[in-house]
Amino acid sequence: MSASQISNRIHLTYLVDRATPSEDELHPGSDVVRGLSQTPKTLPPRYFYDDRGSLLFEQITELPEYYLTRTETEILKTCAPDIAKITGACELIELGSGNSTKTRILLDAYRSAGHPLVYCPIDISAGILENSAQSLLIDYPSLEVYGLVGTYELALEKLPHAQLPTRMIGFIGSTLGNLSSDECDIFLGQITQALEPGEYFLLGIDLHKSSQQLESAYNDRQGVTAKFNLNMLQHLNQRFQGDFDLTQFEHVAIYNERDRQIEMHLRSLSAQTVHLKALNLTVEFLSGETILSEISRKFDLGEMKELLYKKNLESVQSWTDPNQWFAVLLCRRR
Repeated sequence: MSASQISNRIHLTYLVDRATPSEDELHPGSDVVRGLSQTPKTLPPRYFYDDRGSLLFEQITELPEYYLTRTETEILKTCAPDIAKITGACELIELGSGNSTKTRILLDAYRSAGHPLVYCPIDISAGILENSAQSLLIDYPSLEVYGLVGTYELALEKLPHAQLPTRMIGFIGSTLGNLSSDECDIFLGQITQALEPGEYFLLGIDLHKSSQQLESAYNDRQGVTAKFNLNMLQHLNQRFQGDFDLTQFEHVAIYNERDRQIEMHLRSLSAQTVHLKALNLTVEFLSGETILSEISRKFDLGEMKELLYKKNLESVQSWTDPNQWFAVLLCRRR
């Protein structure tokens, strides 16, 4: 297949002006300054993902303790034909394209059902979006891609008219769990506003389970998750001329039963001072003080269905694995 044949089937819309600097470009590291200047200290999870962090996360998904990715994948393999049957010919909108493994499961189901393939990936990174789309266009000769480069919030406000009879927004990978309760409430409201009545929302969520199993998933025996968490500090060192001593911090992941969320921290092993020269920032740490680097909320399936219904998203069908560890929900906008 020629490059021109592929380029004719990909249509990108930039929702942010490439000539206009982003907030991060205008004030690089401002979120780091805010997070490390407050009590308790926090860091945005986006700093996990430099090249090494992305590689470590791919390794995490293969760990025996980390059930999330493979469990959701197996559920999707089972339910994708049902989803294609329920929705009929349907444009797939995906928030965050990633490596497209799960996207392919859905596209295969729609292709097997004889439906045309239209895919709308949404990502803030044009490079990630284009690489993911190019790979799919090679393997799916009839696929049309209409990508939106921008934040989820902006893209949901600017969705183009559907190319097919209906649309489905996909938010899989348990990413909803990284949002606080208030952020989740706002996000689901944005989903509802983006959909027309009768259109669909596909959601993947990790379910509440024993603390032992959850903490094992984030404290693997090989220590890959610890390396992933600590690598955030190395990323800050490289990006902002920092002097974090990684030997003076440790990875901690605990399950907060009250709030039903895994909390990943970086704990200081001593009283110490850290400098981030490029940010003109000096940070004092007490011995035992922590930086919250991520939350991962776990859900009750019945409670989630009720929350979605309050947002005018009615559950059409849900699927879980035999162990009831993970769930995929197909909802319809009322």
